[in-house]
Amino acid sequence: MLKKTERLSLVEQVVIQIEHLIESGHWQIGDQLPAEMQLMKEFDVSRNTLREAIRALVHAGLLETKQGSGTVVKSSSAFGVALHRQVEKSSIMETLEVRLALEREAAQLAAIRRNDLDLEAMTESIQLCKLASEKGDVQEFLQADIIFHKAMVKASHNKMLERLYEHITEPLQSSIEEIMVADAYFNYSEEIHYELLEAIKKQDVQAAISYVNTYINDFRKKIKRIQED
Repeated sequence: MLKKTERLSLVEQVVIQIEHLIESGHWQIGDQLPAEMQLMKEFDVSRNTLREAIRALVHAGLLETKQGSGTVVKSSSAFGVALHRQVEKSSIMETLEVRLALEREAAQLAAIRRNDLDLEAMTESIQLCKLASEKGDVQEFLQADIIFHKAMVKASHNKMLERLYEHITEPLQSSIEEIMVADAYFNYSEEIHYELLEAIKKQDVQAAISYVNTYINDFRKKIKRIQED
């Protein structure tokens, strides 16, 4: 038996409209929302409806009310806020396992779908990794490395996968940097993903999956070793 379709309340409609304005980039992080009277006119709602919608978005973490500054955009995505909160509740190992599983899926999709622009972006990021390794700068290397991984995920041409990866990687990054900087056995040459790039270039799906599986296992062991030390 089909359930009767529920109509959205005015508050829910305003919430959806504000979320869309933020996620589309019309309002960006740090932007102050227009004056209350202007928003009431634009959304054609009462003051109480508008305030209730804003309270809901503040509670969700998308907006923030600052004394003397009004209401400002705190996050670009309600989805990102929810995922960030989940990451905070999980151990670094659990979150890393999810991130690395996403990378495995991205690698095989990238091997199938990559185009010339994708290959150019990945090649440039590998060069950044190489330059950082020659300087012996761990933090610069890790930043270049994450650029490579994001370029690979983008090459999957799966927007949802790209979005998931972005939101799960951002809150993890500082923790990963702290751990890797503390690694006395850090070997730059082992961390530059030449073979993965080559597999994606050749559209060798099995080689890409095999590389990431090995990388995931080695990375997991490395994190455990560093945490134990």
